[in-house]
Order: sequence, then C-alpha cells, then structure tokens
Amino acid sequence: MAMVISTRAKLVITALILFFLLGIVLVTGSTKGWFNPNRYNGERVAARIQLRVAALNEPSTGDLQGIRGADFACYRQGRRAGLLGTFKAFLSSRVQNLDTIVRPADRDLPVVNTRGDVLFNSWKGIFNGQGGFFSQAPRIYSFSGKNVMTDSTWPMKMVWHGSLPNGERSMDTYCDAWHSGDHLKGSFASNLDGHKLLEQKRQSCDSKLIILCVEALSQDRKRKKREIGDGSSHGESESREFKTADEYAAHLENLLL
Repeated sequence: MAMVISTRAKLVITALILFFLLGIVLVTGSTKGWFNPNRYNGERVAARIQLRVAALNEPSTGDLQGIRGADFACYRQGRRAGLLGTFKAFLSSRVQNLDTIVRPADRDLPVVNTRGDVLFNSWKGIFNGQGGFFSQAPRIYSFSGKNVMTDSTWPMKMVWHGSLPNGERSMDTYCDAWHSGDHLKGSFASNLDGHKLLEQKRQSCDSKLIILCVEALSQDRKRKKREIGDGSSHGESESREFKTADEYAAHLENLLL
C-alpha cells in the first residue's frame, strides 16, 4: 500500500513540475512575443527590405544604346532570372547623377548581391568619398548566377560608371551618354580587384567591361506605392511586361516620382 501511495505522489509531483514549467514558458513567450502570429512573417518581410545588385550576363562597350537601353537590359535580364525588381543600370548620364538612381527614402537600405550577401551597409555609404570601398573581396553575380570576379566571361574586372566619387556625373566621361564604343572616347570605370566600386580610371569606350544593375526601389517601397497609388494588386503589377526601352523608362519615371 505504501508503495502505491509513493508512486501516486511521484506522479502528482511530476505533474505539478510540468505545469509550473508550462507556466514559465507561457509567461516568457507572451512577454517576448513568441506567440505573435505576425512575428516571423515580419522578420521575413524585413529581410526583403534591401537593394539588390547584379551584373548583366555579358560585358559591354560604352555603346549601351543610351541610359534607357542599359536600364531596359537590366529589366529584361532580371525578369528572365526571376528577379522582379525595379532594376536600373549603375551608370551616370546627362540626366542623372549616380547617387540619385535610388529613391531618397531607400538610400539607407543595405546593398546586397543576388544571394543576399551584404556588399554595403547602405546605398548612400557608397558615395562617402572613399571610392565605394568594399570591406572584403567583392562578391558580385550576374543575372545568370556567375561570379564576375572569377568567371572568364569578364576578362577585365572593371565596371563602367562615369561618375565622380560623390556620385555626381562626370561631364564628357560617359561615352557620349552611353551611345559610343569609339576607342578615341572614354569614361570612368573602376577596377574591382582594388576593392573599389567608384575608382576614377579612364577607359576607352571600346573596352568591354562589367555593367551593374541596382534596384532603384525596394520591394517593400514598391508594394506600398502600388497600394496607395493605382490600387492594382502586387501580382498584377509584377506580371506586367514592358516591350520597349521607352515603355520601361516611362514606368520608371512614374514609379520613382
């Protein structure tokens, strides 16, 4: 009989301990928001609030059919790769400084490659006068997934930009507004082997260099603008396809207002 009572007592004590531990978990979880249904979804959304950078799948001379042609190439290759962002070419021109490509509201966002590796802590940090210095070896991938620093598709590890260190366009150093592949004309480029994105090295416009594309508008900002603007759903807007460089340029102008 004593043995039976002892066993029951153990069961009661065990149950009390379990209830006590469960109470601790519930109180702690409520305090820290463990049971908030939006908690993990919010973390996933936060992870997407960044600006992606990718390279076009092949190097190019300074003849990119103008800034509109370069932007459209970024859009088409991004779409084919399944990256449905608002991509623009990382190039200055007669109508834009390099630092103004991204909307002011997004310039504090981190800049990442297509695999999510952080390249710069913020967009505006690229233009702090230090030449867009990478804290470690650049890890930049093309839309097709190739590492431009190791793949032989890009024998010259240099990127066109046509800009001064502070992001202002450098007059007469962007290959006739990116319409010229003439060896007698030139533009500023940067040697990525030197861990700088905004080095001012003059290259002749017939050089075939890396063309970078950057998201001019974060995915989160793009979604909010659509909700406030024309009321179209995110899916409908993402499925829209632009057939010409002029159509995409008009879309960019409207979206980045």
